[in-house]
Amino acid sequence: MDNADAPVRNTSGPAGPDARWPGELRSLLDEGTRAVVDDGDLRTGRDRFERAFRIAESVGEERAMAVAALGFGGLWVHEHRTVAGSVLLESRIRRALELLDPQSSLALRLRIRLAGEGDYRNSDNTAVMALLKQARARQNPMARAEALSLAHHCLIGPEHGALRRQLAAELVAESFRTSRRSDLLMGLLWRTVDMFLDGDPHAERCLSELRGLLAERDHLAVGFVVSAMEVMLAVRAGRLDEAEALARACTERGIAAGDVNATVWQAAQLVTIRWYQGRVVELVPLLSEVVNSPTLSAVDDHALAALAVAAVTAGDRRKAVSALATLCGRDLGDLPRSSSWMVTMHGVAEAAYLLDDTATAARVYELLRPYGHLPIVGSLAVACFGSAHHALGVAALTMGDVDRAVTHLRDAVRQNLALGHWPAATASWERLAVALVRAGRQAEADAVRREMAVAAAEASASPQPDTGGPDGADERGEDGQGQAAAFCSRLGRKWRIGVGGRSVLVDHSVGMLHLVVLIANPRQEIRAVDLVAGLTALDGAVERTAPSGQRALDRVATQEYRSRLTRLRLELDEFGAAGDHERAAATQAEHDWLVGQLAGATGLGGRARRFPEGEERSRVAVSKAVRRALDRIAAADPVIGEHLRHAVHTGVRCSYWPA
Repeated sequence: MDNADAPVRNTSGPAGPDARWPGELRSLLDEGTRAVVDDGDLRTGRDRFERAFRIAESVGEERAMAVAALGFGGLWVHEHRTVAGSVLLESRIRRALELLDPQSSLALRLRIRLAGEGDYRNSDNTAVMALLKQARARQNPMARAEALSLAHHCLIGPEHGALRRQLAAELVAESFRTSRRSDLLMGLLWRTVDMFLDGDPHAERCLSELRGLLAERDHLAVGFVVSAMEVMLAVRAGRLDEAEALARACTERGIAAGDVNATVWQAAQLVTIRWYQGRVVELVPLLSEVVNSPTLSAVDDHALAALAVAAVTAGDRRKAVSALATLCGRDLGDLPRSSSWMVTMHGVAEAAYLLDDTATAARVYELLRPYGHLPIVGSLAVACFGSAHHALGVAALTMGDVDRAVTHLRDAVRQNLALGHWPAATASWERLAVALVRAGRQAEADAVRREMAVAAAEASASPQPDTGGPDGADERGEDGQGQAAAFCSRLGRKWRIGVGGRSVLVDHSVGMLHLVVLIANPRQEIRAVDLVAGLTALDGAVERTAPSGQRALDRVATQEYRSRLTRLRLELDEFGAAGDHERAAATQAEHDWLVGQLAGATGLGGRARRFPEGEERSRVAVSKAVRRALDRIAAADPVIGEHLRHAVHTGVRCSYWPA
């Protein structure tokens, strides 16, 4: 072992400082080592090694330059995401290499770092694996440990599971030779990541061991990844509100650690949570920014896939098609097999389904099929979308191969239940029901929906914090009496309708307008003739007269609408004061439409307009329109559809009774 590998306090960093170096240089290198190795403080480490490199360069200390360049690279590969940052790191490594003996251990370690950076960006592992072989032959513990960790990071794609596990086990063993705590933590962390990526049922056992070590002494960088895994596990358990709170805390830990992934992972976590809440449409502005963020890894395409899904869900087909075309490029198979590849394929499959893009769906199916046995886990196990069989089933459904879709989606349900991923299981049940209907197997589809409804009822019974939500309901969709209640708001030409933590976008229709009024007035009977008359006025129907002389809105219905307007105005004041512009906009839209309805229902001088339809014709019209709307809702989200089928009652008098 040459002098550059001499340990410092049994927790040596890139290399121990030389006693001949100036005092400030030695101090900066020592502080950088403590920050990265002992504390996981990447920001402080970068600062100290940055300053140390400049001093070493100015005084001509070649080995100190090499040590500082290694430390500046950080704990992970590709910590320097911007073009300028990456070029600066690699230029310093190359400069230090020019000045060192190429046969020295320090030079080998610099070459390992350089190879890791290049291989990661190129979705390759050839160079770093070759240097790992050299490090093993040289019997240099630090070089081996660094090569093992960097190589593992370059093998994070789905095809390298067995090799990754081998490297992680070797890193744990090597940590007892380097005496660096960070090597042990990284070895255990990589092993935990590997187990989650493989869907190993014992992954949380390894995570518990890692938690125990962090409880004895924290390490900001590793602790940040562990906190991200906690978000993923909360999502799997269906505790979506808790997951969102954990995601905020995780981001704070990432920022404290100086990890470049802090905001990127927060966006990925929010996408996962909103995906299973049925609220991904809300993320279009955020995702439009993230896809162009310089902090996003050069080999990470998941945000573009998520944007395609969010955009088409929001009705912006042009943006969705553009995002998908950008992803596909010359060939979808050209996308790098990075840690986000599986998640990206999941998003592409969903976008292709929503856009009815059979060619893209067929290509996704071909690429993803070898990994159907794996869960769709992103990055270092920070997000999970359940079984890959779900994406394969969705792709098959888009291709029109309903029998194959049914097979995959049944496998997805089974695997998601084994993972304990309840939101993913529900999503697979939903698509399975759709596939069964398309296959003409209605009885089986009904059985799936009943099973899903039971699971949803059990989830709704779980206690959650009261956070307050639209239409007097909280985020679970409760109506103030502890009952699961639907809520709805207008988004362009669509309606967002939801129950509990789920929501879906449905096209505007007369039946949807009837449902909006009923949902806005739970446990109240409204005559079908008033619904028909009032909404005919809302849709711009001209005044007609008939012998029946039926008023478009009777006094009771008019008062109901005006009461709703009063509630909406109060909500507008509350949302405006709180700065909640999204809810304020949705509330304003509903307010404006109800004002239009009342205006359309009155004639000159404020006299009520007359509507010719009798009660029987109105009953039939409302029943048919509502039934069609419910069919569309159930096709988009069977859980919400099942709730509304039981809670909405039509007839001469109509009502909505959440239960």
